[in-house]
Amino acid sequence: MTKTFIVTIVTFSLIACSSEQKKNETKEVFSTTSPIVIDTSYVVEYAADIHSVQNVEIRTKVKGHLENIYVDEGAAVKAGQLLFSINKDAFKLELLKAKANLKSAIAQLKIEQLGLENVKKLYEKNIVSKTEFDKAAALLEAANARIEEAKSEEQVAELHLTYAEIRAPFDGIIDRIPYKKGSMIDEGSLLTTISNNKEVFAYFNVSEKEYLNIRHQKASIDKNKITLLLANNQPHLYKGNIETIDGEFDKNTGNIAFRAKFANPEILLRHGSSGKVQIINELENAMIIPQKSTFEIQDKYYVYILDSNNKVKAKNIVVKQSLPHLYVIDNNLSIQEKVVFEGIQNVKDGDEIKGEFISMKQIISNFNSK
Repeated sequence: MTKTFIVTIVTFSLIACSSEQKKNETKEVFSTTSPIVIDTSYVVEYAADIHSVQNVEIRTKVKGHLENIYVDEGAAVKAGQLLFSINKDAFKLELLKAKANLKSAIAQLKIEQLGLENVKKLYEKNIVSKTEFDKAAALLEAANARIEEAKSEEQVAELHLTYAEIRAPFDGIIDRIPYKKGSMIDEGSLLTTISNNKEVFAYFNVSEKEYLNIRHQKASIDKNKITLLLANNQPHLYKGNIETIDGEFDKNTGNIAFRAKFANPEILLRHGSSGKVQIINELENAMIIPQKSTFEIQDKYYVYILDSNNKVKAKNIVVKQSLPHLYVIDNNLSIQEKVVFEGIQNVKDGDEIKGEFISMKQIISNFNSK
């Protein structure tokens, strides 16, 4: 009888010790933190197409044989520099003919002037009729008109002769040259393209929401300028600024086009390049939590809140903006609430845990130091 009682007491003692040990084992230590409200910023990137401030097709204005090519593809040229020449023989003959026609017209004018003077004398003596006098005056007027026509033809011939030499309209870089020396070219044929790359335009599209954010921060953007990230992910040496915005949104995409301008004195960027425009967006009074504190269920974000009884409870949050390692959330948490920071995959709703608090300032400092 006594032995049985002792065994029972020992058994109950072992069960009680086991329960207490199990209870202590479930109280694992988890890092916790609380949301912080701060002013911060984030970088938004937009794919951009690079265009020269001037990109012009060089086309012929006359027909003929391409006599000489004075530049090579990719060469830098100055304004007024001779690029191509077309055989001038036909244009020289055209000019000589025009000059001869002008001389002939001038000679004819002198004849008509003399004729009018003679008819006038006869008319004053009533030897000829007024009709004869008017006819002589009309012939003189026609001779004057013929001179104007001949002068015009001469000017056209001179222009054609100058068109036979094609010069650079501005300082720039020569693109591909499709024709070779000796080619027969028609009026309007494309000889090359010239680009002025000392400055470049970056065109990029933004959504309506982003458009409103940028317009709201226009003064800040103008002050801080914007960055152009090159195709090799290296930033362009020179900051740019937004110059113009299209007048309407694209109905198909819902986007609107922006144009930014960047200096390019080393001519590193060329027409047709690609890159990314980076714009810094400012956030005031933003509530911040670590991304590691969140988990997703059916496209909704949650965090575990640790209550005063050291029990965790899942709470839905709304993510407004993603930052490196952090989320900006809607103000549906309070800065007094404790959020499980690390190890959320090891807890579930209703678990009792032990929290070890780390401030958000320390967490952000740790992220920045990595």
